[in-house]
Amino acid sequence: MTALAARFQHGYPGFSLDVDVRLPLRGVTALFGPSGSGKSTLLRLIAGLEKAGDGHLALGEAVWQDANNFVPTHARPLGYVFQDAWLFPHLDVQRNIEYGLRRIPPTSRRVSLEGIIDLLGIASLMQRMPDRLSGGERQRVAIARALAVSPSLLLMDEPLAALDQARKQEVLPYLERLHDALEIPVLYVSHAIDEVARLADHLLVLDAGRIVAQGSPAELMARVDLPLARGDEAGALIEATVAGHDDTYQLTDVAFPGGQMSLPRQAAGIGQQVRMRVLARDVSITLAAQTGTSIINILPATVTHIAEATPSQSLAGLDLGGTSILARITHKSVDALGLKPGLAVYAQIKGVAILK
Repeated sequence: MTALAARFQHGYPGFSLDVDVRLPLRGVTALFGPSGSGKSTLLRLIAGLEKAGDGHLALGEAVWQDANNFVPTHARPLGYVFQDAWLFPHLDVQRNIEYGLRRIPPTSRRVSLEGIIDLLGIASLMQRMPDRLSGGERQRVAIARALAVSPSLLLMDEPLAALDQARKQEVLPYLERLHDALEIPVLYVSHAIDEVARLADHLLVLDAGRIVAQGSPAELMARVDLPLARGDEAGALIEATVAGHDDTYQLTDVAFPGGQMSLPRQAAGIGQQVRMRVLARDVSITLAAQTGTSIINILPATVTHIAEATPSQSLAGLDLGGTSILARITHKSVDALGLKPGLAVYAQIKGVAILK
């Protein structure tokens, strides 16, 4: 079982979805795009909650839909987590989680219920009714219920969208724990770049019902031509390795293809992998390496692309010698510096966010 192969042509008034894609059955694949791009529709077709008139769907060797066959949702070995945690209000947490177990023979259960409860930190909630749970707790319970059926595929449709920022930050670490501990592949729908940056191993970008790009998050987030580069949260993703610690100034040095940066001290051992996010608004460009500045991460770069971001701003793609980042600067600065593809410059990185 190596891939999920999905081909759908499906439409209704005002919208049509036309996709043909193979997705890896490992890690987290994020489906990203603006509202109305077709993310949730694609997920519902994969789940069998909608049926495309023209469609083919196979999970490895198992065909779930073709011209002669349509496996109903209840017969597909999958879990589904919606935006709203649709828990049964008359059942406590334990009975909500156990609800789906009745259709899974004990010999077919590949996931430990006790392990799920521990990973999601909900042991103390088992006797509570849903109306006594916070939004973050309800969503963790909904995830546990979806995992309890030992799915071969977990579908998550914007599971954090209904939560405020505090509850969202509460749930994200648990999703990271699941990613690290379980081998169940996940399709994760989101239009929040920060979620994609933290969780995704593979990225599928949709726009107007079509797939416009797919690949690694680091590769796609640095492309100026994609929806990922729109808005104030545009930025690049960098996979780096801890190279050393500076005890005098409480800094950590990380290395990545083409460069090295110093960050506030991290609780990570030398050689450990870290994932960093550099927002385009935190990168400026100079033609010569600067001195007499408080910015300590100044790296040689080559301009790869220039694109319009807003009526007053441009988005510059920069290559650090194997790692791509973005810089958001004014059109005036582009002209003043004479920026164009191929020009050697220096990237001044004012801030870095450590994701994990």
